Amino acid sequence: MRKLTQAQKDRIEELIRQMTLEEKIGQMNQESPSIVGGFTVPFGELIEMLTDGRLSKEEFGKIMSESKQDYHEDDIRAGRVGSLMVQDPAKVNELQKIAVEESRLGIPLIFGLDVIHGFKTVFPIAIAEAGTFDPDLMKKTARMAARESKAAGVSWHFAPMLDIARDARWGRVSEGPGEDPCLASAFATAKVTGLQEGESPDDPYVAACLKHYIGYGACESGRDYNTVNMAMHVFYNHYLKPFKAAVDAGAQTVMAAFNDLNGIPCTVNKFLLRDILKKQLGLPGFVVSDANAIRECINHGIAADDLDAGVQAALAGMDMDMGTGIYKNQLQKAVEEGKVPMEVIDEAARRILSTKMWLGLFDHPYVDEEAMHRYDVLPQEHLDLALEAGERSIVLLKNEGDILPLDPSAKISVIGTLADQAEEVVGAWALSWRKEDCVSLWSGIQKEFSKAKYFPCGGPEGSMNEEEITEAVAYGDVIVAVLGETIAMSGEASSRADITLPGKQHQILEKLLESGKPVVLVLMNGRPLALGWEDAHVPAIVEAWHLGIRMGDAVARVLSGKKNPEGRLSSSFPAMTGQCPVYYNHPNTGRPASKSKFTSRYLDAPLDSLYPFGYGLSYTSFDFGNLNVRDQGDVLMIGVEVKNTGKRAGTTTAQLYTQDVAASLVRPVKELKRFAKVTLEAGEIMRVYFELPKNELGFFDNEGKYRLEEGLFRIYVGQNSRECLCQPVELKF
Repeated sequence: MRKLTQAQKDRIEELIRQMTLEEKIGQMNQESPSIVGGFTVPFGELIEMLTDGRLSKEEFGKIMSESKQDYHEDDIRAGRVGSLMVQDPAKVNELQKIAVEESRLGIPLIFGLDVIHGFKTVFPIAIAEAGTFDPDLMKKTARMAARESKAAGVSWHFAPMLDIARDARWGRVSEGPGEDPCLASAFATAKVTGLQEGESPDDPYVAACLKHYIGYGACESGRDYNTVNMAMHVFYNHYLKPFKAAVDAGAQTVMAAFNDLNGIPCTVNKFLLRDILKKQLGLPGFVVSDANAIRECINHGIAADDLDAGVQAALAGMDMDMGTGIYKNQLQKAVEEGKVPMEVIDEAARRILSTKMWLGLFDHPYVDEEAMHRYDVLPQEHLDLALEAGERSIVLLKNEGDILPLDPSAKISVIGTLADQAEEVVGAWALSWRKEDCVSLWSGIQKEFSKAKYFPCGGPEGSMNEEEITEAVAYGDVIVAVLGETIAMSGEASSRADITLPGKQHQILEKLLESGKPVVLVLMNGRPLALGWEDAHVPAIVEAWHLGIRMGDAVARVLSGKKNPEGRLSSSFPAMTGQCPVYYNHPNTGRPASKSKFTSRYLDAPLDSLYPFGYGLSYTSFDFGNLNVRDQGDVLMIGVEVKNTGKRAGTTTAQLYTQDVAASLVRPVKELKRFAKVTLEAGEIMRVYFELPKNELGFFDNEGKYRLEEGLFRIYVGQNSRECLCQPVELKF
């Protein structure tokens, strides 16, 4: 893990001594290029039009090309800017030259950007990639993203997104690793290591920025930016865990969340930022606000005006202001009036300078001109990794009658407007991709199935062409229906009150099923969908998410059987929207759900999720048996036998769960503790072993104290969180 040398620390302290108050505050100010001219609506509304689909990427690009951008050159020259969001390497060097050669102290800028699931090589969205249950793969995709972005001058990723999300109505569930803190922690460690640790001294690295700290994924009713109320034991045991894992892995920076937590916005929450994040977890770098979040504290009703909001944020430990200008315009006055001690400003500047020093920006501030165009054409290695990540993220949800894999010589009708839209494969919050690199599902399917034919028929936007449906049914021996959500239907500001298939896609499926021909439903979506009707009527269902630039090839190879699906669900799927939030690791109640009326259940919904966390099928089958748990003092040694009972090789994921049966706080019915990928030939048997330290069987109480309590525990091992072998053990610590 890379750390600052004493000489570098001394250099930072010397800079702090030389800096004026204005220059220190300047380091705390992040700017974006200000856009002027070229359009008749405010820039914020223009961005909304782009993200909600009213404006295409091409139209947005044309408007921007006709606009003038103000990069705040004069403020950079005066030392009033610490960071910018720019991804053009030539512009990065131009602005960096002003900072380094024309400002008084020559302090370099740090250029940051949302690089959530790849830069130019876009990989599967996080909720999909987490379902690979493979930290090595997660690390590789992060490593590749770091190399690509660094070549463009972006050395600070606003990633990974580590919000635990239990409510599929929330649009940003797509950006995070799902509902489980154990899997999310493994994801966090892998991503931070991949971003920040090169494979050699010359391998480019970037600074990770963990987001959104904290509780954002628990927004009430799944409505984006909404309030969050949470018991503190839930905070410590679930939502904090992936952030702790990431800081333990060396994460440099953190982005605070928009939401309030128990009545105090995270942006001005001293307990969260100073007490937990900086003192307890030991964050080495700095905290940045989310966009406009400091000013939004006025809307929250906790700050009276810009000055009040800026003072509260600085005192709470918010080191950098993203985009409001409040620090730049208000903090000097606040210090002069005694509202903010100079020590607070010094600490923030020190943390920001430390991250810049850690990145090597003082010694190597510029983008290597030879590297600027290194990824104008994506290397085969990058394309291959995108394909691998896509294939391994696909989850087979249903395969009644072994419809899949499909015969490559079969006549296949491919329907749905999503199938032929290459720009829809990348998913939410992908910013730097090129359409020519994207493979649509129709393009991929054509390579694998020579007799496939495409019929648009309709899609999530609401259309349905019955004439095309009739033609599709008449042509195909098998129908592949590519349905789901557009990118704009998930991601930020895309919460949905109804998470069934949007538009007339349900009616399209009904028409297809009336034909009596085999129907395969391939889903493109950024969230778990409510699929109760589809599961009851459609014989084969493939969850393909948004898989990135090689999505079409990945899906086609799974449909043809060249790739045996191995992905698992990182989030539970409800049967119907009204079950949300639904998650496997829920606490029990005094009246657990059952068929009896007076239990914790809905009268008009199933008792449990439709597809549970960890679920996923294969073109072969697996059997788990002979579970054995041995208490070896400080650790439990857990063994289970896994057999491939099918006719072809395949990969499953062995999952170890525990339950503390009787504790001083109500505990979850199951908690994931370990997992392992298992690849077996047909008929092969392997014994899989897990080593679980007993001190991991404790929990945090509402005061943040870790408790390890003796008593009865249940040890579960299986292929998903529902179908498990179980062995009870009485433990002493």
